[in-house]
This record gives sequence, structure tokens and C-alpha cells, in this order.
Amino acid sequence: MTLDSIITIIKKIADISLVWLAIYYILKNIRNNVKLTLLFKGVAIILILKLVSNWLGLATIGLLLEYVIMWGPLALIIIFQPEIRNVLEQLGKTQLLGRHKVLTVDERERLVYEIVNAVEYLRKARIGALIVLERDISLANYIEKAKKVYADLSSDLLISIFFPNNPLHDGGVIIQGDRISCAGAVFPTSNSSKVNKKFGTRHRAALGITEESDAISIVVSEETGRVSIAVKGELFYNLSIDDVRMMLIDELRPKQEEDYLDELEEEDILLKTMEEK
Repeated sequence: MTLDSIITIIKKIADISLVWLAIYYILKNIRNNVKLTLLFKGVAIILILKLVSNWLGLATIGLLLEYVIMWGPLALIIIFQPEIRNVLEQLGKTQLLGRHKVLTVDERERLVYEIVNAVEYLRKARIGALIVLERDISLANYIEKAKKVYADLSSDLLISIFFPNNPLHDGGVIIQGDRISCAGAVFPTSNSSKVNKKFGTRHRAALGITEESDAISIVVSEETGRVSIAVKGELFYNLSIDDVRMMLIDELRPKQEEDYLDELEEEDILLKTMEEK
């Protein structure tokens, strides 16, 4: 094998690797955006229908689908311009090596402990609150427009931020790693038809930021004192403190740790099956 052929092979491997890396990060950001996920599902269905119509010889349906495929991309770019722009922004902000700081087990436990303590107090006192935890997709755009805090996380600080008559009471808090980055943050509100009409701006904002990123949102209602968590465009309403604690532990667990726990669970099931036999 000559040196030129080795260089050619290395170039092809690098080319394929870069393409797959780009596809991975695009799909990762699309997955975290509910609207674009539905959009791509719709495109996939149209392509499948086109293949089926060609296979069955359905000329009329095939012709209509050809026009949809021909002009559809232009229409989608116009209709979904904000969502496409957000995905491109998120792709640029996504950190290749994950979150800016990988928390240790002790740091994650302290993070959950402080948040749960604050939420417990706010719930009992019926003080409205919106706490957003940044994960892989950066929320720097919202931090820039909010009041900077950059302080170590503590339940007392969270409670004081959301205390009535505090100027930052109405906005949201963004937590990066184990530090409070800002307060008074304003988030996009969700327009989803699935959201109950009884929910106000705070709940819709909590849901909206999880539709556009992989963040975790915690909401305390000042009217009822009920606690909700929004993740991946889905709102979990009226949670107990134990539910909040368990959800935060599960959602903040690193992917590598999840895979390891899944492997242990599979091994336990396999061992139990073998013992039963």
C-alpha cells in the first residue's frame, strides 16, 4: 500500500466522520425542539407516501406529492423561520464536550438539596418562582438580557430572589452548573394547544424554554403553591417534593452514568433469569 493510498483512506474516513458528527449535532438539537421534531416527522411521512404511491402506481397522488416536495422546502423555510434560526443558534452555542462544568456526585446532590429546600419553602409560602437549569444547550442569550448574579447556589439566595416586592421576582433564574448566573430572565412562552388554559405566563414560559432547549424548568404557582417541572416540551404538574427531588436526580444524571446503570440493570435481570432456570 502506497503513501498516497493511505492518505486517501484517511481523508475519506475524516470526511465521513465529519459528516456523521454534523448529522449527530443537528439531530440532537432538532430532538430538543418539539416543533421541528414534528416538522421532520411530517416530511418523513410525505416521503414515505411518495414511495408508496410510486410503488402502487397512484399517478394523481404521486403528482400532488411531487408539487409538495418541489415547493415544500420554500414554504417550510418561510413558516418555520424562527425555529430554524433557533436551531442554528443552538448548534453554534452547543458545547462539543458537553456542559461547561461536569458536576461530581456530591455537587449534584448539593444542587438538588438546595433547589428542593427552596422549592419547599416557596411552595408553602405560595411564592411564585421559575427556576431554569441549563444543560448542554447554552442559555447565554437569555442571561445577557437578564440581571447578572454569578453567585454560588443556595436555597436562601433563591428564596430571597423570588420574595415578594423584590425587583427580580417576576422573572426566571438560570442556573449553570452549581451557580446562579442571572435573575429576572424572560423566556419565550409556549403556544402549544396541549397546555391547559388555566396555566399562566410563568408556566408557559417554563414550557417554552424547554421546547427550544434541553433545559429543565421548575415552576411554583403563587396562586396554588403547586410545583411543576417542564422537560423536553412536556409539563409535569402538581408534583410532590419527593417527585421533584427524584426527577431532578434522574434528569441531571450524566449520560455515561445512565448507560452504566442500564447495563447493571440488564445484568441483574439476566442473573435472575438464569437463577430461575
